[in-house]
Amino acid sequence: MNVHYYSFLGLFCLLNSFETPEQNKACVTEFVLLGFPGQRETQNFLFTLILVFYLLTLLSNGAIICAEKWDRRLHTPMYILLGNFAFLEIWYVSSTVPNMLVNILSETKTISFSGCFFQFYFFFSLGTTECFFLSVMACDQYLAICHPLHYPSIMTRKFCVILVCVCWMSGFLCYPVPIVLISQLPFCGPNIIDHILCDPGPLFALACVPAPSAELICYTFNSVIIFGPFLSVLGSYTLVLRVVLRVPSGAGRTKAFSTCGSHLMVVSLFYGTLMVMYVSPASGNTAGMQKIITLVYSAVTPLLNPLIYSLQNKDMKDALKKVLGLRISQN
Repeated sequence: MNVHYYSFLGLFCLLNSFETPEQNKACVTEFVLLGFPGQRETQNFLFTLILVFYLLTLLSNGAIICAEKWDRRLHTPMYILLGNFAFLEIWYVSSTVPNMLVNILSETKTISFSGCFFQFYFFFSLGTTECFFLSVMACDQYLAICHPLHYPSIMTRKFCVILVCVCWMSGFLCYPVPIVLISQLPFCGPNIIDHILCDPGPLFALACVPAPSAELICYTFNSVIIFGPFLSVLGSYTLVLRVVLRVPSGAGRTKAFSTCGSHLMVVSLFYGTLMVMYVSPASGNTAGMQKIITLVYSAVTPLLNPLIYSLQNKDMKDALKKVLGLRISQN
């Protein structure tokens, strides 16, 4: 993570050194994130609610990581993916929620220019990594259910580690281009972002000059990143459901439908909110609706994912009981 941070910092500083004198005369040095407006009682309620979601997300995903590390039965590709996914969720929610909580209590609600773009970079890079992980985990489900005999030879531990590394590296290598394009736009005021985090839409709106080319590039970029993994997930679960429908046992078919249905629910919630925000240009959503949608995919889905992907798995539930000190006596 430090390597990505300092590499991006060096690139950011280098590019900003080429600003023109006209841009330097009136340059925005900080932004104001309005967040959720309202009375102090409303602000306190939102602070408590988001803090509870954040702490539960850290606890649940942290427990999954510990369970995967400490229980030798979980040292398999499926649980390696799940452990990395839980680790990703902790970083994903931590890239925005702490600043969101501070912003609710703050009177000025300011964030520095560089801080805004660092948040933008890490949040979107981690979100992209999550898209890739969801795709890989869906493919893993497909192989395990549709090709159980070939699964051990295909999804080896080495291949699983390679997939994990590709997801992490691809996620962090995707967004420097949009970040550089937007950060080089002239921002000469106003500096008020009517949102809960630094997002490309409000930043484009604050630029002193229109940038249709940069907007088109970012829109195309977001569409490819969202739709590519989403279609992969949809295809994997479609093939899985075709196989499940042929299962002769009613109980087995019901269990498989329940598992796939819950996974698809979380995937649909995550990708659906992303599509509404980033694949629908000028969709007409009000600022308040955009904040709620952003809160869903930035703070709610990271809490739902470990519950859906882990608590329906017997081995993971047993391991979590041990981690949480609830180990039951074995027969």
